[in-house]
Amino acid sequence: MSTATPLRILLVEDDPNFGTVLKDYLSMNDFEVELAPDGDQGWDAFNRGGWDLCVLDVMLPKRDGFSLAGDIRKVNLDVPIIFLTAKTLQDDVLEGFKLGADDYITKPFNSEELLFRIQAVLKRGKAKRNDDQKEFQIGAFHFNYKSRMLTWAAGSEAWKGTDGDMERKLSPKETELLRLLALNLNDITYREEALTSIWGRDDYFTARSMDVFITKLRKYLKPDPNIEIVNIHGNGFRLNVEPQA
Repeated sequence: MSTATPLRILLVEDDPNFGTVLKDYLSMNDFEVELAPDGDQGWDAFNRGGWDLCVLDVMLPKRDGFSLAGDIRKVNLDVPIIFLTAKTLQDDVLEGFKLGADDYITKPFNSEELLFRIQAVLKRGKAKRNDDQKEFQIGAFHFNYKSRMLTWAAGSEAWKGTDGDMERKLSPKETELLRLLALNLNDITYREEALTSIWGRDDYFTARSMDVFITKLRKYLKPDPNIEIVNIHGNGFRLNVEPQA
């Protein structure tokens, strides 16, 4: 049995049955969860401190989830926030990300999906806290986020043969997209998150634009057979890097 201190989640959900189900499920998966039934009690609970992640319903009595998140961000810029929302309007999604949300999930959903989202957000948060977060090793490639440089680090002439150089200067959007994929290495990068954080909106035209950039990144990374950008139907993409034999 693990003796590690469990991560603490503040869950603010006004439906008592649904909230209890989520709390019990997350508790069974080794999280310490406190359930608050409205925005005011959620704010009081947050001020007691020590939270590793906040899960906020948008439609809450007394203080809605957006207002609560805004107050949280005034005092804490780092704690991850996931919104639970029955709304699917683009403006609501963008409002959440503008307030500093790390992800959102649309009702109805199953508990396992929420667990996966929580794990992905916590993993990204850990990567962002890493002092070396601007430097990534992706298979045989070295990616420098700050300089926007992707370098073929395997000492092979295969990549050089395509462009006459062993490194490539990425465009700003290529850089942001590859960084997001690298932060979620071997895990899902959600389409909505990429579109809203990089393009600023989630619609048909930006989605098609992102598909074009995914195709470009696949081409750049193709010389390493251990690297693959996989399309996760209905969710997003996953940058898979297989260990070398």
